[in-house]
Amino acid sequence: MNRLAQTALLFLLGATLLHAGTTDLYLRYVKEGLRPLVLLAGAVLIVTAAATLWYDRRGAPAHDDHHREPRISWLLTLPVLALILVAPPALGSYSAAHTGTALTKPFGFPALPTGDAPLHLAVADYAGRAIYDDGRALRDRELKITGFVTLDREGAPYLVRMGLNCCAADAQPVKIALTGNVPPVLRPDTWLEITGTYTPRRTKDPVNDGPIPYLKVTTARPVPTPHDPYDETWNT
Repeated sequence: MNRLAQTALLFLLGATLLHAGTTDLYLRYVKEGLRPLVLLAGAVLIVTAAATLWYDRRGAPAHDDHHREPRISWLLTLPVLALILVAPPALGSYSAAHTGTALTKPFGFPALPTGDAPLHLAVADYAGRAIYDDGRALRDRELKITGFVTLDREGAPYLVRMGLNCCAADAQPVKIALTGNVPPVLRPDTWLEITGTYTPRRTKDPVNDGPIPYLKVTTARPVPTPHDPYDETWNT
């Protein structure tokens, strides 16, 4: 690859990172807290591209035709352009159905708000309290939990959120099984806000035998995909 092609690739990759970091696109790849590093990496790549071009124009002698690299090397820019033009979707029901629940015992359970208002919980928070605290703080409370739908091989529905340690490559699901007034038709990857109550019923994940608690559904309504589709509460 010639120096001009190298410079173009560095610039395009840097511009892609800056574009991702200044929009919500970066959330498809890494957790929210890594946004400054994404922006920094993009800026460094663009500065490197500019410096490379400057040094090359400043002192590099002209190359003979027989030393020129093939133009096919410019095809390497296509994957970078694809990152700009085609944003990949967040991991969803297919990944969740083929990966066992990653629920682990938390270090502790912070106190929950009191009162009669519905209690909003993350999927991982409900699952952790239901399994490892026997739902002590959840009993007799109206709960609201948001996640996307996945179905196992038998058609059993789960409410899921994918959690990140660092980036989408290590995303793992936490699952809640649904019982009670479950909608008769559920489409995978549909985002739902579930209103329901705690139940001590449990099951095992068919993928890795991990524990999965049930939630007794009162109502379920479709909601838009959240700003950040991944859940980071289970590993913080």
